[in-house]
Amino acid sequence: MNLKRFISLVVSVAILLYLYSQIEITELIKVFQTCDPLWMTLSLGMVIPLVLFTSWRLQQLMPHGTNLSFVEANRLILGSSVLNMILPSKMGDIAKAYFMQEKDGVSGTLSLSIVIFEKACDMLSLLLWCALGLIIYPNKDGFFWLMTAGIIGGLVLGIVLLSDRKIANLFFNLTSKITPKGISKKLHQMQNSWGEMHDYFWGDTKQLTLIATTSIFIWFLHLLQIWLFIIALKASTPFVASLALSPLSILAGLLPLTFAGIGTRDAALIFFYEPYLSATVGAALGLLCTSRYFLPAIIGLPFLGQMLATVKARTVNSKVRS
Repeated sequence: MNLKRFISLVVSVAILLYLYSQIEITELIKVFQTCDPLWMTLSLGMVIPLVLFTSWRLQQLMPHGTNLSFVEANRLILGSSVLNMILPSKMGDIAKAYFMQEKDGVSGTLSLSIVIFEKACDMLSLLLWCALGLIIYPNKDGFFWLMTAGIIGGLVLGIVLLSDRKIANLFFNLTSKITPKGISKKLHQMQNSWGEMHDYFWGDTKQLTLIATTSIFIWFLHLLQIWLFIIALKASTPFVASLALSPLSILAGLLPLTFAGIGTRDAALIFFYEPYLSATVGAALGLLCTSRYFLPAIIGLPFLGQMLATVKARTVNSKVRS
């Protein structure tokens, strides 16, 4: 475990210790003991259609002539879920790009472009639902108006970077000048992949529309699952409110501060849902939201060896070439 990963784990543990010191553990256990078994099963079971839809989307992202099967796409999604839990900087997704290159004959930059576009679609879909939820969220104070403006600004920026290559290049060039050398080098590599991604996906409007629509639907299912968690805990939050609050909590978990977002996401859920849920129920919701990441990782454990071997082979080949 590298130092950065160790520090993030320590921060996660520290935040969780503080959060759980503010609630009664016996009450937290009671919340799960008295939950609705049917709704709990249905909400946790939504992991399955989410993985299936995400795998199908990966198939649609692949170039014509490749033979990535639906089963293989599921293996890639599940295997990368495991690696994303144990490796820093979403290396599971990078491993997925390596695997597509080795298995399906896709060029290195194009396979990375596919992964980047996939993640960009996920982020923009999350921001879209968050913006919609915040716009119709009742009783917004100054803080929520500020969050609404920031989310809409991020959404617009993301769409512009995806749709306009010149602005994207300007963004990468400016960012590279103000970042450390190591990060600047990665940004240049990403800029090349971003350019190829732009050429590849904007050349087929039909495919682009299909991927965008599918991504928006997938993230609706993600947010619906979190709302169903609340129902399973026998609590109550209007779906419109949850549509704004759950994306904000997910975005908090994406901050590079903690291990897999654990701690920051939990704290955000307790904070944002405070008008509707007690701190104890909010903590229970945090545990269930963490399960959204752990369950696919557990299911993907059998595919871990294959993906690790792919990453190792690529690393060895890179060293030999250098």
